[in-house]
Amino acid sequence: MATAAGSGFDTETLRLGIEGPIAETLVSLYADDAEIRIVDRNTQPSHPKVLHGRTEIAEMFDELSSREMTHKLERCIVQGDQLAFSESCEYPDGVRVLADSMVSLRDGKIVEQTMVQAWDEP
Repeated sequence: MATAAGSGFDTETLRLGIEGPIAETLVSLYADDAEIRIVDRNTQPSHPKVLHGRTEIAEMFDELSSREMTHKLERCIVQGDQLAFSESCEYPDGVRVLADSMVSLRDGKIVEQTMVQAWDEP
């Protein structure tokens, strides 16, 4: 992967940020005023979890990178100022998570992201 033509977005940094152990790499892709909406089994569509700004986003990614689990960028598509990607995760006990994101970009940085997550159910 490389920088997507026309968008200025670096998909290789996205892969390194998702799959690597350091949250700062992933956080570097977000604009200062970015917003993430997260929909999953705990934060459903009518009441999503919303993170505002790089500070809140960094706190979430720091917490996630502290967990013992693997992350893999499965797919990534950039078209103009829009990005879509799928990420798979697995905990040591075998529990898997799949997250799909739709993203808006500005000047090569993420400004809005909606992430939908599905977890294995016990």
